[in-house]
Amino acid sequence: MSLLALVLVLAAACAHAAWNVIAHGASRAGLPFLWLGALASGVVWLPIVPLTGGIGTDDWSGFLLGITVSAVLHVVYMLVLQRGYAAGNLSTVYATARGSGPLVTVIVAVLALGERPSPIALVGVIAVITGVVWIGLLDRGRRPSERRGMDPAIVFGLLTGLAIAAYTLWDSQSLRVWHISPVAFMVGCTLIEVVLFGAILGRRWREVVPLARLQWRRLLAFGVLSPLSYILVLAATTIAPVSLVAPTREVSVVLVSLFGAFVLREGRPGLRIGASIVVMAGIALLAL
Repeated sequence: MSLLALVLVLAAACAHAAWNVIAHGASRAGLPFLWLGALASGVVWLPIVPLTGGIGTDDWSGFLLGITVSAVLHVVYMLVLQRGYAAGNLSTVYATARGSGPLVTVIVAVLALGERPSPIALVGVIAVITGVVWIGLLDRGRRPSERRGMDPAIVFGLLTGLAIAAYTLWDSQSLRVWHISPVAFMVGCTLIEVVLFGAILGRRWREVVPLARLQWRRLLAFGVLSPLSYILVLAATTIAPVSLVAPTREVSVVLVSLFGAFVLREGRPGLRIGASIVVMAGIALLAL
């Protein structure tokens, strides 16, 4: 992986970790927060599109198809992720999702897209996924109620991971096939999300204005960081294989896990640090 691609992905990981901490703090707000977050993202980033080359392509049909499918996949992702955050610990849901997503992405990229990572890169991929899943399983079975079946946080984490794999593969191929600008792609996707989230708000529309007044700082930060994290990833996929980009961005799991251990007091900080070291070792191998 090139140095530029690595820098883009690591910057994306920091932004991604930050907005997930924000989203976890607002998980009880649910759909109204998601609608306001998508609206904030569109308002913040739409003026940037002309400064980054417009949509980057003359193929409007490809652009519209790309952002529409992506928006549906992102809505599913956000709904499942919010449900997971409401059901379990931040680091459990986040790590399970971020570990299972890249695993599926790498398998599909190798088998279906014909990407061929080097042996050392594959070792790095395995190390990253192992460390991420390790973090995600740390809290399993710690309470009696969790021993009776699958931790719901892990279930929703796995479902989120499948959504991550789906939109990662679709989006990376959309940019490459139709030569779409990453910023325009993300903004177009976000604006469609505003419509989709609005369509399913129902009676919860009455919560929107009070929530906006109460959480405007959180919403503004979300509106900046959430698109930024993915724009950087999309830019990286145009210059590096998606089978390497997808696992590398999971360094964000290290940041979220440490936040969960030392700020939210989710427990087992030593094991979380050990798993984080495994992730970082995998990132180092991918960088080679």
